[in-house]
Amino acid sequence: MDIKFLIPQKIKNFYHLGQAVLANFIYGFPASRRQAVSASRGGPARKIKIIGVTGTNGKTTTVWMIGKILEEAGHKVALNSTINFKIGTKEWVNKTKFTTLSSFAVQKFIRNAVKEKCDYLVLETSSHSLDQFRVWGIPFAVAVITNITREHLDYHQTMEEYRKAKLKLFEKAPTIVVNLDMEKPEEYLSCNSKLKFGFTTSNPNFPASTRRDCSSTRGEQIPISNKIPNSDDQIKIIIAENIETGIDYSNYQLQTTNYKLNLPGKFNIENALAATCVGLSQGISLETIKKALEKIKGIPGRMEYVPNNKGFKIIIDYAVTPDSLEKLYELINQIKNILPLEKGVLPTGGEGFEKQSENFKSSPNPSFSKGGEHKIIAVLGACGERDRGKRPIMGKIVAQYADYVIVTNEDPYGEDPNQIINEVFSGVISKINDNQEIKNKQIPNSLATPDLAKPDKFPIPNKIQNSFIEGENCWRILDRRKALKKALKLARPGDFVVITGKGAEETMAIGKDRISWKEKEVVKEELNKI
Repeated sequence: MDIKFLIPQKIKNFYHLGQAVLANFIYGFPASRRQAVSASRGGPARKIKIIGVTGTNGKTTTVWMIGKILEEAGHKVALNSTINFKIGTKEWVNKTKFTTLSSFAVQKFIRNAVKEKCDYLVLETSSHSLDQFRVWGIPFAVAVITNITREHLDYHQTMEEYRKAKLKLFEKAPTIVVNLDMEKPEEYLSCNSKLKFGFTTSNPNFPASTRRDCSSTRGEQIPISNKIPNSDDQIKIIIAENIETGIDYSNYQLQTTNYKLNLPGKFNIENALAATCVGLSQGISLETIKKALEKIKGIPGRMEYVPNNKGFKIIIDYAVTPDSLEKLYELINQIKNILPLEKGVLPTGGEGFEKQSENFKSSPNPSFSKGGEHKIIAVLGACGERDRGKRPIMGKIVAQYADYVIVTNEDPYGEDPNQIINEVFSGVISKINDNQEIKNKQIPNSLATPDLAKPDKFPIPNKIQNSFIEGENCWRILDRRKALKKALKLARPGDFVVITGKGAEETMAIGKDRISWKEKEVVKEELNKI
């Protein structure tokens, strides 16, 4: 047994703190360093502004959106996210499998961004990095939280500790952005920040009768203002209204302005609202924000369509939590039920996808599917050495929506991949209508969470559980390539093949090795063999 597993995390964190302090000294506290600029840039000196984005889901997409908004406003931007790194025009893939790098790597990245005279750095910030002091010494200008749902309970043990870890990002940030639709937003709004933004699509805690419009010096509409419940603090709020989501777009309205995202799903509207709040906090106009958001055509590995000529839709998504899977499959189910058909053929995604779907919408006599004609074929797994309690929950959620389910290997790390597959599969074949028993199931080893009797809420559709029989409509396939091949062979024109867990990652973690794995390329290779 590795001795490091016997050392309490709090003791390990003293070591991490020492490493973080050392990293700051080695790289010269780059986040705080002032650098000379010309008078035309607004003064004799400035600091790079760092925006931290945390949350369970949506962090990467929100980081991308914030970056695009800042660039549209004329700023030079650096990004550090789960899928990629960017400094100015230089961009490269994140192959580390870490959301937030070590304190040394983070400080080096900041120094390089400062050297390249970036105005902003948008840093995707994980709960692990906050707990382990990896971002110690960084004076965050803005702190953003997208949402909080169950994840990383193998590490944090309880949801309370998980929430506390993310709260550390907000302790000193002068500006904060909070999702008012998530559970307990007031925990984050209670921080002593000078400027507070909230975004919502439906939160009843901020009733319309108490809202009042504010106007900027330019006469442009900006967020409405309201008091935080049980507090004297004011919060600027933006509210998405008249929401409409389609197969490849999301429409919503902010005050009197209509927005169109080239990304589907209400969750992407929430990500866009978070990015909008950041833009507004930096003095960027709503017009500029709208232009930036509408230019985004897609995020790698996030609801990404794989173009094909087989007549079925292949979707790759990073979803690795119960909440993200629920939202993804709920969206796919909605699309499946309303998608117009023309001779049994569906738009297949990729280049020209939007044009194809518009053609279907404008067809003079389209026939609409009621969902029965199309099948959903799901491929999923779970990460090793992580919260084991969520595995059967994930299997259960996917089984509520899918017609065929294939559970396969993902990133086992040092765990037995067959055991991981079995634990996910136990949720798939469960015939329990109320999923509470699955939620409360104790999995006896050191990775099990002690509070599975009080997990986060994951709503399950109120319908009869599909009957799954191994070998007929569900399978356990260890080899991920073979699992993808099986899914593609099952698909018929009009069907959806949904592949989750890897997204745009380029490696698979097996033990201490990192094996090359590019999901989209593997799918294309197997498509060509059919």
